[in-house]
Amino acid sequence: MTISIDHIIRNLREVFDPEISVNIYDLGLIYNIEASEDSVDITHTLTSAFCPFADEIVSNIRQAGMVDNVNIVNVITTFDPPFTMESVPEETRMSMGW
Repeated sequence: MTISIDHIIRNLREVFDPEISVNIYDLGLIYNIEASEDSVDITHTLTSAFCPFADEIVSNIRQAGMVDNVNIVNVITTFDPPFTMESVPEETRMSMGW
């Protein structure tokens, strides 16, 4: 049984930071997705350590990782490296006029 990382990425593109009209994947908040047997580790950051929507975003990331053959989603929040506007992919910055 395999876990579709592409399916997880599609799901993550449906998770938005409520303060910004960009999904968390294209915003550059997802640092790593690693799958093994029946679990997925998703490492991410937030736009701010004081993000008022952190719990909601983490919950939505966990749901996004629950694809076929996944029983456990570990969401790892890190601030190393910290998020900056340089973290946002150039394509996203251009589309947002940043």
